[in-house]
Amino acid sequence: MNRTPVVFIHGAWLHALSWEPWAEHFTSRGFSTFAPGWPGESATVRETAEEPGALGEIGLDALTHHYGRIVRSFHHSPVLVGHAVGGLIAQHLVGANLGRAAVAIAPAPINGVPLAASPARLWTPGSGDPASGHGRTVSLPREQFRHVFANAVGQEESSRLFERYVVPASRRLFTDLGCGGGARHPRASADTGNAARGPLLLVSGQEDRMVPDSVTRAVYKLYGDSPAMSDLKQFADRGHSMVVDSGWRAVADYVLAWLDAHGINAVPTEH
Repeated sequence: MNRTPVVFIHGAWLHALSWEPWAEHFTSRGFSTFAPGWPGESATVRETAEEPGALGEIGLDALTHHYGRIVRSFHHSPVLVGHAVGGLIAQHLVGANLGRAAVAIAPAPINGVPLAASPARLWTPGSGDPASGHGRTVSLPREQFRHVFANAVGQEESSRLFERYVVPASRRLFTDLGCGGGARHPRASADTGNAARGPLLLVSGQEDRMVPDSVTRAVYKLYGDSPAMSDLKQFADRGHSMVVDSGWRAVADYVLAWLDAHGINAVPTEH
């Protein structure tokens, strides 16, 4: 039996394994799930952390091309679910009519919507990792992860999430996102006026310090003139770690209910 594919796209500093609970949950609802890692990402968190050098070559153009190729490979157009940078990529692809629908959770902003001043600094730690080769990758220290990523959960849970999922990220990617104050890469965009694209859900966390709720709301307003379906959901008392922390299931269940409300079922309808 053919099933509707769901492609999960993770963001910076998290490994693709961070989507494992989501993939299992969506599979149990009948979807076919895929959580492909970034180019250069090893199979495990430990391997990626020990040898992160290949990630340092990854920019926004390479990431968008990578996931675009994956999305095109399916017989049935997939649902895209992205977090942070993955949410930006999901919007870019669905805006180009790649993907049946898209969910962007705490997405990096598109189309010139500014980052909040504090997260813009936090996204670009001051020095690279010497082991990665000329500072091409940057690590998120445990204390900083707790402050900007997992601020809405307890210390013990934050430490557990850090050990289980956190990996270095590409400095080049942050440059492409304009985090250092320079111009953003052209791929940091989406066609917000595309009337033919699939439904889009933007999700924000009220306590998110990395991508504040106000940033996601500003992005949502960009879609206001398009007749294509765009929805916004805010989760109170949730931070940037909402896709991996103990409250992930509430977010996942909302996404599943949203898909169902828009007629996107686990078994695709043949035309």
